[in-house]
Amino acid sequence: MSDVTTTGGIAPVTPVPHGRAYWAVADTLNITRRYLTHFRRQPINIAWQLGFPIISVLLYGFVFGEAMKVPGGEGDYKDFLMPGMFVMTMAFGFMNTAMGVVTDASKGVIDRFRSMPMAPSAVSAGRGLSDIVVACAELTILALTAVAIGWRPDNGVLNAIAAFALLLLLRFSLIWVGVWLGLVVPTPEAAGGLYAVAFPLTMISSVFVAPSLMPDWLAPIAAWNPVSSTGTAARELFGNPGAGGSSWVEQNAVLMGVVWPLVVTAVFLPLAVRRFKRLSR
Repeated sequence: MSDVTTTGGIAPVTPVPHGRAYWAVADTLNITRRYLTHFRRQPINIAWQLGFPIISVLLYGFVFGEAMKVPGGEGDYKDFLMPGMFVMTMAFGFMNTAMGVVTDASKGVIDRFRSMPMAPSAVSAGRGLSDIVVACAELTILALTAVAIGWRPDNGVLNAIAAFALLLLLRFSLIWVGVWLGLVVPTPEAAGGLYAVAFPLTMISSVFVAPSLMPDWLAPIAAWNPVSSTGTAARELFGNPGAGGSSWVEQNAVLMGVVWPLVVTAVFLPLAVRRFKRLSR
């Protein structure tokens, strides 16, 4: 009776006994569900993100495949190509991240999130988690397509799992590049120009051609490209042709396939968080 009387007929609300960690996880999952729901309600985005890798495999594997060379002249080019296509798909993913972030920022969605009583890390973490889910779907579809055209991982199941883990690690690191770019670029239209950055990142690498087959002045640039390290490491772990090379970075591709993403994350994750905190100030 005393509770009802002192509150004007309304019983007091008992606080929910959960700490900050619980709500940070809960908010992150809610933001993740929001992003994934957008994919379900916009099937054209799913068709583009999941269809582009398949078209790329068919294009480069069958249209250009006969004209391309494998280092050493041994092995099918499709076996050399597929790890590179996996890497290219993961690398291009940061463009989708940047476009999604800049669209939300330009529409005021991020400002509304910032005004809500939610964990500050939830927006970025939710974006990252949803992108990893989409990346897993892309890799699954791409791997099934590769198997359908004759590609096989020939170095055991555990090494194949390690190769896919490296691919997802690269994608995870580039998420923060995409988040930072999405917060820096003012409009979605301007974000479209970022493809000028994405194409050299993947083309000047070992995705399609081994650095040893490139001009002497370009080969070191391609070999030290983080995308090349992951691609060469994936070929080594899958047991596909074209792995290795004469330079130190190529000889230690698996190590650099771990080091490069960690360095990229260490640089761009703080930049993305700092930029997010400075919004609307």
